[in-house]
Amino acid sequence: MYKGHVFLLNTTLSKMGNIGFFGIEMSGPTVAATVFLAVIAIGANCKLFMKCGQPVWAALIPGYNVVVAMRILGRPDAHALLFLVPFFNVYFFFKTVIELAQAFGKHTTTDFVLASVFNVFYVLNLSLAYQEEYEGPVYGVAAKSASNLQTA
Repeated sequence: MYKGHVFLLNTTLSKMGNIGFFGIEMSGPTVAATVFLAVIAIGANCKLFMKCGQPVWAALIPGYNVVVAMRILGRPDAHALLFLVPFFNVYFFFKTVIELAQAFGKHTTTDFVLASVFNVFYVLNLSLAYQEEYEGPVYGVAAKSASNLQTA
């Protein structure tokens, strides 16, 4: 009888402490941390879009916010679809994060590593820091400067 009581107690605790989401069971603290980071990311994106001269509401619409982010980087809107390509999307994510850092005048390896590893907090820093200024799109700038060198 004692073993059955312990089993019932463990089952009850696991049901109370875990939350199911689309068939994936997560503990309460994991869900709380995920929601916390999501709120920070949404707020950082809203402020970043405002700093770049884009409408704030665009940061709240899934899919469209990626299109607007491509515009901030100077990329064509169709490049947002590259996030749907398996495995390439991981490379493309890091590439766009580095281009976002470059759009704010960050060109050191340290900035690129920080932007890649601590993405949410780096975007929050870019959006909330008064000294950080949006310098404009960076995609294609290297190609344009290289073609100018060849014609000169």
